[in-house]
Amino acid sequence: QVQLVESGGGSVQAGGSLRLSCAASGRTFGTGIMGWFRQAPGTEYEFVAALRWSDGFTYYADSVKGRFTVSGDNAGNTGYLEMNSLKTEDTAVYYCAVDLTSLYINIVTTAYDHWGRGTQVTVFL
Repeated sequence: QVQLVESGGGSVQAGGSLRLSCAASGRTFGTGIMGWFRQAPGTEYEFVAALRWSDGFTYYADSVKGRFTVSGDNAGNTGYLEMNSLKTEDTAVYYCAVDLTSLYINIVTTAYDHWGRGTQVTVFL
């Protein structure tokens, strides 16, 4: 059983940066996919970014491309989401999730087997 814990959220002024972490316990990410999603109040989950651990391939939503970077440590225990040039519309609860079985990055929530509890990111003017 994989347990995921996000950290690093907080409040930041627009234009600022935050780095989210996703720590895995129970097993490493291994050859799976780590995805980041977010949910703003009253909205559906939105795909943000994902990393394929086997080869480091990454994929981003257009809304964050060029501003956010997803990465992971060599041990496969912790993933990161570096967020720069933050905008007020980035305000949301951010979740990391793991797809342990697929070889391909998927942007739908149902593809991911395990989820963290989320960390709040608030961007103010």
